[in-house]
Amino acid sequence: MNPPESWCQRSRQALAAGSSQLLLLLGGTATAAVPGISAAGATAESRRFTAAADAELLWQGPDHDLPHQLPPLPAGVTPALISWAAQQQLQLPLLVIDAGAAVPPAVPHLQLGLPQARCLSSGAAMELCDLQRRLQIGRQLGAGFRRRHPAGLLVLAECVPGGTSTAQAVLTGLGLEVSGVVSGSLRHPPHRLRQGLVQQGLQSLTARHGPALEPLQVLAGLGDPFQALGLGVLQGALEPAKSPSGLGPQVLLAGGSQMLALQALHLALLPADQRAAAAAQVVVATTGWLMGESNSNLAELARRIAQRWGAVPQLAHAALRFDRCDQQALRDYEQGYVKEGVGAGAMAWLWELSGRTPAQLAAACDVACARLLAA
Repeated sequence: MNPPESWCQRSRQALAAGSSQLLLLLGGTATAAVPGISAAGATAESRRFTAAADAELLWQGPDHDLPHQLPPLPAGVTPALISWAAQQQLQLPLLVIDAGAAVPPAVPHLQLGLPQARCLSSGAAMELCDLQRRLQIGRQLGAGFRRRHPAGLLVLAECVPGGTSTAQAVLTGLGLEVSGVVSGSLRHPPHRLRQGLVQQGLQSLTARHGPALEPLQVLAGLGDPFQALGLGVLQGALEPAKSPSGLGPQVLLAGGSQMLALQALHLALLPADQRAAAAAQVVVATTGWLMGESNSNLAELARRIAQRWGAVPQLAHAALRFDRCDQQALRDYEQGYVKEGVGAGAMAWLWELSGRTPAQLAAACDVACARLLAA
C-alpha cells in the first residue's frame, strides 16, 4: 500500500520546519561470517568493518580519508554514498548509534557498549539482558523525539551485514512463511543457505522454549542488535500522541526486508486494536532496484504481514536510476548489485518528496562516486 498524500504532505512540512531526524543504527551479527551469506564486503573479515566505514562515509563524505577502509564489494559501491549525496541537500540532523557493531565507527556517535549478536543458527543470538537494554534505550530515544517533534518525521536507517538473514529468521519465528521473498545484498539472494540457517536456529530456539514462541524470544534467539534498538525506537516514537493534533510523529523506515521485519515485530507486540493506527504512521521506503527485484518480493512480504496482523504496511520506493551515470560502480546497481542499505532508498525518496528530480540525485551520486574512487 502506497502512503497517502496526507502522509507525504506532513513529511514535507516536517522537512521544511526542521522537525526531522535521521538515525543510523549500526549492528553486527556473526551470521555475516557465514561464507556466501552477504555481499556487504567481499570477505568475512572485511564485513566486520562495513558498518563503521559506512557510518564514517555518511558523516564525512567522499573527500576525506575514512578511518576504516570501505570493504571491497563484488561489484558496485556502498549505498552510503547515495544517502550522503541526498543528505547534502536535505540536511537532516544525523545521529549515529552503535547498537552492537563488530567495530565501532570513528565519528561522533552514541555508543551502547554492547556486543554484536551470535550467528542466528545458534538460536541464542542475544542475551536477554542486552536485548532489554537496547529496547530501553530505543524507547527513550523514540519518546524523546516525540516530545521534541510531536508532528515530526523520524527516519530510521541501518547498517547490519547479514541483516536480511536475521530479518528472515525473525519473520519465520513470528510464524510467517517468507522463504524466497526476502531480498539480500547479493545479486542473487542465497535463499537455500539462509533457509538452512533459519531452520537450524529455530529448532534450537524451540527446543529450549517450546513451539509457542513470544516475539521477544524470537528476537533474542534469531535477531540482531539493530532490530532490538529499532523496535524500542518505534515503541517510544509511536506511543499514544500527546500533541494537540493527536497525530504524533511519522516514522520512515529506510530499507526493505529488514524494515518490514522490524515493523512486524512492532505489530506483533501491539494490542490488535492499536495496530492499524500504528501502521498508518509508518512508511517503509526503499529503492526501485529492490522493489523490482525478480529474486525477492517486498510487496508480497508486506501482504503476508498484513494478513497475519491485520494492519497494512505502507510501501514507497524511489525513482532513482543509474543507467546514465558515468561511473561503472553506479551502473552496477542496474544489474542487481547492492540495491539498498544505509537508508539509501528512503533518502532518495525524500529527495523526490522535497521537489527535486531523480536525475539530479543521480548526477550528484555520479560526481560523489568519482571523488570517492579517486580519494
